[in-house]
Amino acid sequence: MKHQSPSIPQEQLRDLVLEHTAVAQLVIDPSQRLQYLNPAAEILFGISANKAQGHKMVAVVDISCDIDKGIERVEESDFPYTEREVELHFINGEQAIVDCSLIPLGEQRILVELQQVGQHLRIQNEERLLHQNRASADLLRGLAHEIKNPLGGLRGAAQLLESELPDPALKEYTEVIIGEADRLQSLLDQMLGPNRPPQMAETNLHELLERVRTLVLAEASSGKLTIQRDYDPSIPSFPADRDLMIQALLNIVKNAAQSLNNCGEIQLRTRVKRQVTIGNQRHRLVCSLEIEDSGPGISEELRNTIFLPMVTGRSEGTGLGLSIAQSIVQRQGGVIECESKPGQTIFTLLIPLESRA
Repeated sequence: MKHQSPSIPQEQLRDLVLEHTAVAQLVIDPSQRLQYLNPAAEILFGISANKAQGHKMVAVVDISCDIDKGIERVEESDFPYTEREVELHFINGEQAIVDCSLIPLGEQRILVELQQVGQHLRIQNEERLLHQNRASADLLRGLAHEIKNPLGGLRGAAQLLESELPDPALKEYTEVIIGEADRLQSLLDQMLGPNRPPQMAETNLHELLERVRTLVLAEASSGKLTIQRDYDPSIPSFPADRDLMIQALLNIVKNAAQSLNNCGEIQLRTRVKRQVTIGNQRHRLVCSLEIEDSGPGISEELRNTIFLPMVTGRSEGTGLGLSIAQSIVQRQGGVIECESKPGQTIFTLLIPLESRA
């Protein structure tokens, strides 16, 4: 026997859709006063519906297109009108690029839909990063298994040979073999990243950042490197592995310091974001941590592979720091993104704040 879902009134279904859609929707009256904002619009504008209601739209957001002409066109034709890649400037100083649609509702009211242009591309990029990291981790595990067995045999044979050598002076050569085998073993372990289960505990992100800041400044020692902080005090503690998170943060901040040759400024910026999709999972609350430096930037050919093992833009680098950091943050349910141009590189860590089931 088939079980039928309980019937839900159409009005209630409509309200559910409006409340949960990721597209920002607002309703304006003939004088362009805000009559309604859905939750996605509240998040985009950084203002509650109650606070915005009754105010003119221009008091909440500055739209680069001529909205008056668009509204006039909709009213005359009674057909929807869309303008692509419109720039928005919000009262909190943030800005966004959106596709703006104006839809007539009757009674001289207009539904305004704002779809962020970069959001779809960001989700696609995150999915690529997650897939890329999983694929490289699988490849490394396979390679490590194939290399470790003969490497162990090589080391053991060198130790046996050393014990049989008649001339102690010849032991210098077996010591080189054993030393290089140990070095390769250590390199393999680094490439594989953390090999223990996460030790989860309630963690304050800002305490970790202060620890990392102290370590990096102490290592620089020149006095010419500064690390500025712009912390959001509303970010709550969240479950994380403290030691692994310090390692991930240290890898990224040290990279920033090295790109500046320990002479310049690094910015640490934290914010809370709501309703953020990471990979294919939507999170109610996410911590956004930006690590910004004013170095030369990452070359275009490296940007798409910067989180792969053994990829580095520095001759003295191992190319493991960012790969390990990405692996640690992904085990936390998050992701690391990178934007770079000459004079500005920003690594953004997105970390879910809710407990993972």
